[in-house]
Amino acid sequence: VTCFLVEWSSSEDFSPLSGEIIMDNLHSLRCSITGLRMGQRYYVRVSAYNMRGWGPPRKSTPEYASPSNWKDCSGRELRHRGHTEALERLLQQVRAAHQHYNCRESSKLQNAGRKQSVSRSLKHLFHSSNKFVKTLKRGLYLSVILFYKDNLLVTNEDQIPIVEIDDSHSSSVMQDFLWFTKLSCMWDDIRWLRQNMAVSVSSSTALQARQKMLSAAAQLQNLLGTHNLGRVFYEPIKDRHGNMLIVTVREVESLYSFFNGKWMQVSKLQSQRKSLSTPEEPTALDILLITIQDILSYHKRSQQRLPPGLYLGYLKLCSSVDQIKVLVLQKLPNVLCHVKIRDNSNVSKDEWEWIQTLSGSESVESMDHTSDCPTQLFLYELQTAVKALLKQINLPLHQAKHFRLYTQEVLELGHNVSFLLLLPASDDVCTAPGQNNPYTPHSGFLNLPLQMFELGIVACFT
Repeated sequence: VTCFLVEWSSSEDFSPLSGEIIMDNLHSLRCSITGLRMGQRYYVRVSAYNMRGWGPPRKSTPEYASPSNWKDCSGRELRHRGHTEALERLLQQVRAAHQHYNCRESSKLQNAGRKQSVSRSLKHLFHSSNKFVKTLKRGLYLSVILFYKDNLLVTNEDQIPIVEIDDSHSSSVMQDFLWFTKLSCMWDDIRWLRQNMAVSVSSSTALQARQKMLSAAAQLQNLLGTHNLGRVFYEPIKDRHGNMLIVTVREVESLYSFFNGKWMQVSKLQSQRKSLSTPEEPTALDILLITIQDILSYHKRSQQRLPPGLYLGYLKLCSSVDQIKVLVLQKLPNVLCHVKIRDNSNVSKDEWEWIQTLSGSESVESMDHTSDCPTQLFLYELQTAVKALLKQINLPLHQAKHFRLYTQEVLELGHNVSFLLLLPASDDVCTAPGQNNPYTPHSGFLNLPLQMFELGIVACFT
């Protein structure tokens, strides 16, 4: 056999034909038929060709199939029905308020005239334009890493740009940090946010702390000459001296200086750093320089997007006093630990109805080739994916007898990427403080704060 002819039609007698494909690559005996109508019944047949000509066509088993989607299951109300519309209405209200503010600010600037501009110019002569922090003194700081390949943008003093947020910080700063990370989606709106928050600021300590964060971000934007400060690194850097450093990272497209700074190779910057602290107790700035390669590597990996397909993901959480974290792989931290099931991201109605029949310990344990599955191929692919995923997370197959498949929905992340979720037993979904956690950076895993994980999903799949 030198090639195959695949034909399909919505008629049982194949008259008329809906389409055909000649497959001359015999290394792959799979064929994807595209452009089909949802709900339409299609019949498929295949003919083989050799030196004596075409052989008789053979019909597929089953003889026909209807393209469908898991959402077609009757009686199932989608969890997010109406949410998109509601969010869009809220966004329109925010945009309207934002536009009103911008128009008002523009008119103020026009009315100020030339006199105000001259005053600012004269004042600029008597004040140093460099207000970056050189040394840390027990407080909360904001720094930005602008990089191109192996080069960093630094100040004239060979320092990473850093500004002070506050000369002190409370032990509950983590919630303020997680709030601040969302600004990476709206750096252009810092001025507007400051204006609106200033109106509402009261004696609330949280609001005052966040106002200071906005002020520091605005100051850094002004000093750098750019609004885009990049993505916030998933955790602040702390030291034993009481300093905490929030780090943002942005990759640029060329060696363009946003301010009166210069480019320097990472290795040279690290070698030039003369620490004022002891090796036993490095400052947050020292820790930043020591770990900067890891930070850049994390940033690059978190930008990667999965190729289209259906994936099996492992949902494992870890709780602490002030946050919940999600288990991810270091090499791809913006999605759950996962393996690919197949290239086709769609889960059909029949496949989804079969998944619904799995419950409790049966979801993994009862998967065998004698099950009443709509297609043996889907069963085999799912079995293979479960075994591969358990191997990835270092769990023997017998320990997964109480694992379950999440049966509420298929997670559709966008760009034709879909996820089925594999869940541990109910008591083991979330590891509590004090419990053994074998998933550490040394073993190739990370525990990301839930908010950081959500931002990674939004950035890569929307």
